[in-house]
Amino acid sequence: MDLKAAVLVSTLLCLALSRGALSQRAPIVETPAPAPAPAYVDLATLLSLAGPYGTFLDYLTKTDVIKTFQSQANDTKQGITVFAPLDSAFAAVDGGALSNLTADQLRSLMLHHAMPRYYPLSAFSKLAAASPVSMFAYKADVTDRAGIIGVVSGWATAKLVSSVYSTLPVAVYALDSVLLPKEIFPTAPEITPAPAPAPAPVLAAKPMDEAPGAGERGAKADAGDKGASCRVGAGRLLVGYVVLMVCGFLMM
Repeated sequence: MDLKAAVLVSTLLCLALSRGALSQRAPIVETPAPAPAPAYVDLATLLSLAGPYGTFLDYLTKTDVIKTFQSQANDTKQGITVFAPLDSAFAAVDGGALSNLTADQLRSLMLHHAMPRYYPLSAFSKLAAASPVSMFAYKADVTDRAGIIGVVSGWATAKLVSSVYSTLPVAVYALDSVLLPKEIFPTAPEITPAPAPAPAPVLAAKPMDEAPGAGERGAKADAGDKGASCRVGAGRLLVGYVVLMVCGFLMM
């Protein structure tokens, strides 16, 4: 009996200790699932398909700046904001001003067309207040005048004409001018002004006889002339009758 009692007591003690250990165990905390990674954005494909940015893309590829931008877009948390001049903007710059640049200068010029952080359009008013802002190379001023956003750099005052793409981590905005920092261009390059819009066509005035109502007024005038001539003829006939009557009375 003593042995059985000892075994029973030992068993009860083990059960009590195991329950105490379970009650002191830390509660289970559910770990939230990690946020999905931003979608990969191929800048070269985006610029080639988005519209007239072929010249800009050619320079980015030639200088290997496209790799720098691509790495910033997809390998960092900050993202990137790219200012892409239209093909017409590059065509307006004197060809010698760009072709005479060294490889390093051309690379710096391309780096000057992006900021190393993603900025949606809603952030540009704050950027304007904090200008100048840092680009990948040098600095530029952002302006926001009544909702019209501009980028001022050296000899160029460019206007943001459209949003090409804007989803974290990449924003691409179109510019109507190439940025021309004075660090690269000591003197102002020659810029071909944009052609003036064609004047509106001038409508030739209709001749008087083709004006509305002219035929009707002419017909009324002709009718009036005919009526007047009839009245004159009737008056002359009446005078003739009177003269004949007077002559006949005198002869009697």
